[in-house]
Order: sequence, then C-alpha cells, then structure tokens
Amino acid sequence: MGVVLNLEGGKRDAASVESLVGLTKDDMARVNELILTKAGSDVDLIPELARHLISSGGKRLRPMITLAAAQMFGYAGEGHVKLATSVEFMHTATLLHDDVVDESDLRRGKRTARMIWGNQASVLVGDFLLGQAFRLMVEVGSLEALDILSAAASVIAEGEVMQLGVAKNLETTEDEYLAVIKAKTAALFSAAAEVGPVIAEAARADRAALRSFGANLGLAFQLVDDALDYGGSSSDLGKNIGDDFREGKVTLPVILSYRRGSEEERAFWKGAIENNENDEAALKKAIGLMNKHGAIGDTIGRARHFGEIARDALAPLKSTPQKSALFDVIDFCISRVV
Repeated sequence: MGVVLNLEGGKRDAASVESLVGLTKDDMARVNELILTKAGSDVDLIPELARHLISSGGKRLRPMITLAAAQMFGYAGEGHVKLATSVEFMHTATLLHDDVVDESDLRRGKRTARMIWGNQASVLVGDFLLGQAFRLMVEVGSLEALDILSAAASVIAEGEVMQLGVAKNLETTEDEYLAVIKAKTAALFSAAAEVGPVIAEAARADRAALRSFGANLGLAFQLVDDALDYGGSSSDLGKNIGDDFREGKVTLPVILSYRRGSEEERAFWKGAIENNENDEAALKKAIGLMNKHGAIGDTIGRARHFGEIARDALAPLKSTPQKSALFDVIDFCISRVV
C-alpha cells in the first residue's frame, strides 16, 4: 500500500544530518543535560512524562539548527545552549498538545503520553515545558531572541487553531493550507534558525537569511510529512501510516486529489474525510486516487520548491562547515521520501 516516489533516481544515500550532528555534538550533550535538569520537578509525573518523550527518539533538528546557526557567526557564549533547549521544549510541548488534539495513539512507534497518562496530564506537562522554555529565554538576556521565540509560540498556537478551522473541510484551498503549516510548523524552524545569529550579533541581512532558511525548510519538512502519511513508513514519519487520513485531516495530497477528482471521486473523499468512512480499504483507495492524480508527487514537488528557496536564502553567506551542514539538512528533509 506504500507509494514509491522517485527523487532523481531514488533516495539519496548522501542526504543525511551527520555533518550537523558532528558539528553540534558537544553543544547537544550540554543541551541534553539541561533538558534533564529543567524537566525535573518535585511533582513526580513531570520528569516521568518528560523522560518518556526524551527517550522516544527523533533527530532534534530544531535545536541543532539553533546551535549551528550561532556557531556559523562565531558565537562563543552559553546562550545558544539555553536557546536550543528552549526550542526543544517548545517543540515537545506542541507534540504533547498535538497528540491530545489529534487523539494520536503512537508517536515514533511508541505509545503517546496521552495514552499512558491521559489527556489532562499531557496538556499540563506541555504547559510546564513551555514555562521552562521561557525561563531559559529570560536567562539568556537577549530581548530580541525572547521576542522571536515568544512570537513563534503565539504563531504556533494560532496555527493549531487555524488547523481546527480547516479540519474536515474539503473546500480548503492550497493557499489556506500553506498558511496553516507556515504557522504550525515553519514558525518554529524559522525562529530556531534566527536566534542563533541574533545572539551572535550578526548583521541584519544574515539574520534575515537564517530566518528565511528556517521558514522554508519548515514548509518543505511538513509537506514531506504530508506525503509520507500516504507513502512512507512509521519510522520515517514518527506515527502510524494513514493517521492523517483516519483523523480526517485535510492535507495537501487530499486537497489536490479532491480538486482534480471526478464527481464520484469527490463523493468518496467527502465520505472518508467528513463522515469518517476511513477503514483500510478506504485508505487503499485514497492512495490509489492520489497516485492517479499525481497528488503525492506534486506535494513532494512543492516541498522541493521550498527547499530550493531555503538553499537560496543561505547561498550569499560565507562558506563555513555549518552552512554546508544546513544545506545537507535541506536534502535530508526532502529525501525522507523514497
């Protein structure tokens, strides 16, 4: 039932984040120590739930991007570690909240926190992590970095509400959907990339370049996730294949398939998305319709487009190992689809 998507002859083996991992290894060790420290609490449930999330895997791209972006401009202080930890706490909090809203059972092959401890605990621990993120931002002492990350937190929340507004709405346009993922996903990537040059006191043009890189990388990342839901694997996606379909999410592959479909096909989509007629047979048919209309391939095409914008944003910057590593991140995000 999976879809094989050819990216210039297949998956690019060279596309990885190993360069980024190597450059940020020492700083990420400090980030991980700080995560464990700041996730501590006398309330036993908080560190227990936090440890569950920390051990659940994930490459932690966002904090690594923060660290690399600060290194790129010669930053030598401690603030980038605290900001990277803030970024990871913000991301983790949104995952906790997302799983509650989406009623998700699995994340990266493990039971979600809400399935173990319940929805209330998940939401409240997410709030605790957001609070710790803001405390760390204040400790750094950069009002500009605080402004960037706090603004991102507000935009992410707006994106979640916007997503509720388009839920099960098959009349959602591509532009409306892009606005949702720009807020829900791209905003944090953008902020994570921008705060590095900010605390390194880089030039305005350099800050703008990293901001644009992060925003467009985030769009590409989410569009690939949308495609993976219908043609990937649970290990690539971090959740069950077909979860978006079963939850009635209107993502770009659905939008394109619905708009390009016949009257009979649109009736199928209405039943599947609006009326929860979404069993395994329906999922198989949905993937077949997406293949017929080129919806998954075109979604990947959009992702490639935003990836190229991210690449162009970095292009004028001076050559550094960090710049090269961020280029690799773009390739990695898109090549997750086989």
